[in-house]
Amino acid sequence: MINAVDRLAGVFTVLALVVALVTLGLLVRGRVPAWLRDEIALPTATAIATVATAGSLWMSEVAGYAPCVLCWYQRIAMYPLVVVLGVATLRRDAQVWRTAVPIAAIGAAVSVWHLVIERNPSLSGPCDPAAPCAVRWVEEFGVFTLPAMALVGFAAVTVLTLAARPRVRQ
Repeated sequence: MINAVDRLAGVFTVLALVVALVTLGLLVRGRVPAWLRDEIALPTATAIATVATAGSLWMSEVAGYAPCVLCWYQRIAMYPLVVVLGVATLRRDAQVWRTAVPIAAIGAAVSVWHLVIERNPSLSGPCDPAAPCAVRWVEEFGVFTLPAMALVGFAAVTVLTLAARPRVRQ
């Protein structure tokens, strides 16, 4: 059961990565279609934050993976995004990027540092021995550890909320 859920988390991560990359490509080219900007971007960002939150709770509460200090900081950034993006989706508040992007950027920075520590455990410093930051509880497709999954979630939320911004008239 645990391996199946880990694999499902990996599949969701790949899907979020694809969505983020396609949306980023449209953003960079300045060609975000109205249907994506107005109808899809915020609900998808909300769904990604919700799945990431549910996944992190499942990993610790059901699978028994002990979250380290950096996992907690990533959770502190991801969990409020569910509420912030959910309310923005209901209100059709495209200005939510002003709140969501800084929160997601902080979470992404913690995820990057966590990935560095995973690859270089000697950098972990005074990590809690009961929940060390260098443990790789999951490594789906040989790439997606838990902080990598969180990083993809934060990146996807950032790109989607930026894509939802109102179009600037020229």
